[in-house]
Amino acid sequence: MTNDKGWRLSSRLAFGLMAVAPLAVAAQGPGTENGLWTYLGGDAWHTRYTPADEITAQNFEQLTMLWQFNAGSFGPSTPRATPTYIGDKLITVTGDRRHVIALEPTTGELLWSFTEPNTHRYEYSMRKGYGKGVAYAEVNGRGTVFITTPGFFLHALDAETGQPLENWGEPVPLPGFQSSGTVDLVADLIEGWGPWERWNGAYDPNQGIPQEIGYVTASSPPIVVNGVVVVSNSAEQGYNQTRIENVPGDILAYDAETGDFKWKFHVIPRPGEFGHETWENDAWDWTGDVSSWAPMSADPELGLVYIGTNGATIDYYGGFRPGDNLFSTSIIALDAQTGQRRWHYQMVHHDIWNYDTPSAPVLMDVTVSGREVKGIFVATKQAFVYALDRETGRPIWPIEERPVPPSRVPGEKLSATQPFPTRPAPFDLQGRNESHLIDYTPEIRARALQIAQDNNLFAPVFNPPTTVNDPAGPAYACPGGGGGANITGNQAADPVAGIMFIQSQSNCGRYSVMPASESPLDTPEQTGVRASDWSAAQGGEGGGRGGPTLDGLPLFKGPVGRIVAIDMNTGNHLWTMPSGDAPQAEQDLIRNHPLLRGLPNVEYNRGRGGHGGIVVSPNLLFASGQTADSEPKLFAIDKRTGRRVGEIPIPGISRYGMSSWEHNGHQYIIVQLQDGLAAFGLPAAMPAAGVAH
Repeated sequence: MTNDKGWRLSSRLAFGLMAVAPLAVAAQGPGTENGLWTYLGGDAWHTRYTPADEITAQNFEQLTMLWQFNAGSFGPSTPRATPTYIGDKLITVTGDRRHVIALEPTTGELLWSFTEPNTHRYEYSMRKGYGKGVAYAEVNGRGTVFITTPGFFLHALDAETGQPLENWGEPVPLPGFQSSGTVDLVADLIEGWGPWERWNGAYDPNQGIPQEIGYVTASSPPIVVNGVVVVSNSAEQGYNQTRIENVPGDILAYDAETGDFKWKFHVIPRPGEFGHETWENDAWDWTGDVSSWAPMSADPELGLVYIGTNGATIDYYGGFRPGDNLFSTSIIALDAQTGQRRWHYQMVHHDIWNYDTPSAPVLMDVTVSGREVKGIFVATKQAFVYALDRETGRPIWPIEERPVPPSRVPGEKLSATQPFPTRPAPFDLQGRNESHLIDYTPEIRARALQIAQDNNLFAPVFNPPTTVNDPAGPAYACPGGGGGANITGNQAADPVAGIMFIQSQSNCGRYSVMPASESPLDTPEQTGVRASDWSAAQGGEGGGRGGPTLDGLPLFKGPVGRIVAIDMNTGNHLWTMPSGDAPQAEQDLIRNHPLLRGLPNVEYNRGRGGHGGIVVSPNLLFASGQTADSEPKLFAIDKRTGRRVGEIPIPGISRYGMSSWEHNGHQYIIVQLQDGLAAFGLPAAMPAAGVAH
């Protein structure tokens, strides 16, 4: 579906004109058959759902730690990795070097490891510990592990030995690299790119992209779709950028069998390509980013891969790149074999808010008003869920273009409207207004209102930054870039029931910009040459717990950290619960506060602002978090009610990484710790020889 006839740029929504045939609703995407967990998100749909059902509400608190793997010998460990289970091995990444490790599932014994040789590209990388995991596929009957690294290389490893594949890829002319098993992604990324073509110098595989023109790395693994390895990427942390040049984060693809280059999709359209007119001032030629740092998902049956993108260079100011800037902050559906765009949906036009897409799109088949729909659901930092048909990109429920505030920063021209889903309702704080104030009594509400007005704490969503000398002060943005859904807390879904579970946190921030040439952020480590007229100024208020209080009481209702369950067949919220427990001191302050004595329905537990890992099974939702005493726990939650039905201690705080699978007839739950992994199961799964550490 590459015919663009009938597409409507004026609405900023583009979708193919596809005939929708009747479909047979599948229960789950491929990848978790027979209790496996072969994709980063379990299945290709990234639901983080396991069919393993040995663990129930009745036996959950009988879980015991079967083994713990300490990754200290590999250096500082990443807390952002999800182990993959392929039958006889558990495979993940660890450490800033993004070592690939394989463990024996019943004992945690290290079977093999792989480490990429050191390069300047690695040393300069800004996202070393963000690897998240690996990709896996059977290639000609051989299990193969694919990994992208901080230096932006792609490696193909034999799953049995961890050795680079023979006769795969091309030799890398650097010390330590083997003659095969690797692709230099930078070389393919910059080929045909104008700033590189104009660069007066030879390509240096140790250096990669010259710092003056751009920077790229990888912070998520590739995904394999029907024999094609699709590679995403990550750019410089946008909130620190001060200069306007960068490399576009084009999507690359390779033949899984040979490592041969297959295609490249331009995330910043070039002349003659769809969306090119959304880049004014010729910014398409020299600015960049629009990377895809969050994980990808795929529908192998449709042959499509789904990619969420970042905003363009730079955050908080985009006056040098006027226009809507396709395909920034969008979901793109690409044909996995050809790289052709089937459809896209832009969720933020001309993004300056750091509202990049933080998590993988979740795919599910749902039934909406009696109609079967192949759905794709994207949870965002703005606290929206964009619900689309994954064949066509059409919204399942109406999405309205609504007016948003203009910018007062000289040179900035924002979009007059942004897309607002009408269903589901936002899952977390979105803007700040009087309805969010605590209102236990009329007197309390009146005092809270006065404090909020005195401190300028009300703001609409998409409130743009101001200049440092603006009389109104820094702009109050709710959510800020750390609000809503984010990478440290993954989303999950029950594809059988059509329910999505979203972790989020309430977060506001005060944002202002200053001349980039004067900014303390404009350091020699910055990529690019030309300073932006305006860039982020340091300082400001943020977080769900910060700011003024009413005699110590939070001014605004919680939870500040939450899990929300949404039925995607109807778009209705089923329940909301705190994510973990607020610290005991905070709860006691509220419980014992003289203004609240004797009052009913007081909110004591506002949850924690940090995220944890979540996994869904036929029986339960598993979630990591902390109790009021700050002890790390694994919780069992009833999927229909949100009620906790069990909890067990775990040996450390867990963020993002969790998987569950069945090995030798028993269900395991793996949690990612700051310094390694811990495996849990029922006593029957305990190795006969004892526990390995």
